[in-house]
Formats: sequence, C-alpha cells, structure tokens
Amino acid sequence: MRIIHCADLHLESSLKGVLSGDKAKERREEILYNYDRLVDYANKMGVDVILMAGDIFDKTTNVKTATKHILEVMRDNPGIDFLMLRGNHDKRELFDDVRSVPKNVKLFNDRGWKAYEYGDIVIKGVELSENNYKDVAFNLVLDPGKCNIVMLHTDSASEKKDKEVYEINFNDLKNKNIDYLALGHIHRYDRQQLDDRGIYVYPGCLEGRGFDEVGKKGFVLLDIDENNRITDTFIPFAKREIYKEEVRVNPDDTMKDIIDKVHKVSDSIDSKDMLEIELVGNTNMDDLVDIDVRRIRREFADRFYCFKVKDSTTMQVDYDSFANDKSLKGEFIRLLEKQALSDEDKSIIVELGIKALKGENLDI
Repeated sequence: MRIIHCADLHLESSLKGVLSGDKAKERREEILYNYDRLVDYANKMGVDVILMAGDIFDKTTNVKTATKHILEVMRDNPGIDFLMLRGNHDKRELFDDVRSVPKNVKLFNDRGWKAYEYGDIVIKGVELSENNYKDVAFNLVLDPGKCNIVMLHTDSASEKKDKEVYEINFNDLKNKNIDYLALGHIHRYDRQQLDDRGIYVYPGCLEGRGFDEVGKKGFVLLDIDENNRITDTFIPFAKREIYKEEVRVNPDDTMKDIIDKVHKVSDSIDSKDMLEIELVGNTNMDDLVDIDVRRIRREFADRFYCFKVKDSTTMQVDYDSFANDKSLKGEFIRLLEKQALSDEDKSIIVELGIKALKGENLDI
C-alpha cells in the first residue's frame, strides 16, 4: 500500500508582505494548482490514500474557490481516498455542505478518535479542541497486531504562553502501538523517533509562502509492505524554493565588493525561486560608505521571481579614540556612550548622527 502524508497547504493565503498585486495572485494560484500536481503524482505512483493533516485552507481569507477546486479534483480521482482533518487555521467545518463531499473523502471530528481501516492498516485521527486536547492521548487505543497510523494537527507541549495550536505531550503517545504519527502544524520537514516502535513526522508545508519558510518543501511518501513495515521518504515538491542568505559586510567593503558577494551566494539559485539577502557585519564610521540597498535591488530584482534585500549591518565605533576629541562629533560620541542603550541602538544613532553632521539626507 502507498500513502502520501501532506499538511499545511494554507490554500488562498493572502501572501501580504511577501508579494503584491498580480504576482501575489499568481502565487496563490500556483499554491492551489500544486495540489493538482500532487494528485497527478499520486496517480502515477499508485498511491491509495492521501493524508491531509490540517491547515488545508487559511481562515483569514475567502476559501470558496479553493474549496470548490479541491472537491472537483478529489471527485475526479475516485481511486484515491483523501483523509482530511482540520488544523488551527481551518474554519469550523472544512465543507459547508457535506452533501457535496464525494465518498472517497474521509473526514475526522473533535468528538473522539475515528478510524479508517485498509485490511491490517488502520488510520486513526481526531481534531483537537478546547474540550479534548488534554485527554485525547489517554483515550487512544490501538491493536498491537495492526499497522497503526495516527493523524493529528498539533505541536509537542511546551511552556510557550502564546500558543497557536492545541498541544499534546508526545510522551503521552509513547507505547501506544503507533507505527507512524502523521502530524501537521510545523512548516518544515521533521522526522523523529517516538518510541521503540514508531516515529513521528511533520512533512512541512507543500509550498513555502514567505521568507520564514525557506528550504525544501514537499510531502512524505509511505510504502507499506506485506509485513506491514513502513518505509517513509520525503519528496521535495514545491514549484518554487525560498532562500534566505546572509552576506557579511566588512568595514572596508565598497559597493562593488558587496554586490560581488551577493552574486557569489545567489548565482547558483534558480531564477524561478525567491531570495532574500540579509546584509550583516560592520561598516566603518570614519570611512562611512552608505550601503545602497536600491542599487542591489536593481542589480538582482529581474533575476528571481522575488528578490528582497535587508540591511542589518551596524556601524563599528571606537569610543576610546574620541575620548579627547574636541569636535562636535567627539562630543556627540562621548554623550552617546554614556546612554543606557544597546550596542545595536547606539550603532543606529551614530550612523544617523554622522550623516546629520555631514549634512546628508537621512533615510529613516
């Protein structure tokens, strides 16, 4: 038997702050139609079941178009079962009209564990809520003689105050006869041992949406043999990969030096992908060279689907050298040194102050 485990599609995300205008619309469509590619892949590879472990849609936007689209895709592929549970970004019900849901779509709820059986392979899942998440692990009962796959949309319990999702202590799921714990919520691929018998896996999101979702994105393909042994393989599948690269700036670098460094880290990246460059390091106060971010954008913007650059450099200040400086600049530096500010804040103020003393325009 073959199974695909995917999660966190976030269909119809707004993509605010990443792309704008026609490009944001185009990218939303790419993310939606990548699901079609996934189903095409499933057909070619003889996949029997697709597990969709939550956050299929994005509740902040209108998902009617995406809902209609994926229902049509699932209806057109009756040979594949689609097992779907809601995540924290999905609305109260995945589908407004359950009568429109084809028979090969299998849903879960938050009223208790629900199982779908395929011979000796059992897939159990539950949607988490305020009423059940504390006890749900203790209510899980699995036959040790079966191949047991469990679906959840959750994170491992932590001490974080601002929690995005109902969390379960993974220790409570140990020794429950789980062979494969199919999770959603974390947007990067992660595979860990659960206990002596089973593993837990986050497939990550199917497509990265912003520069906080860098790296390979895709799904996990499960092959289950006649002895119910599971082989799991991560399959990179995103249409576009997202990169975030640091470029270190030295005090004596010219703009040509900086642009050459950006070329060095970016020339191997495909033009269809998305890249953010973060400039880090120090600039020299005594030989101040403004970093022309707009020049860098002009140089690289047309080379990638999306290109951004962020200047996180700080100014290098030698306070001792101004101890006896009688100039206005020296007085300014000594006054600043006494302030209870972070080095980063002092660096920003020094840069602005030196520019002001030189009569330059301040880009704030």
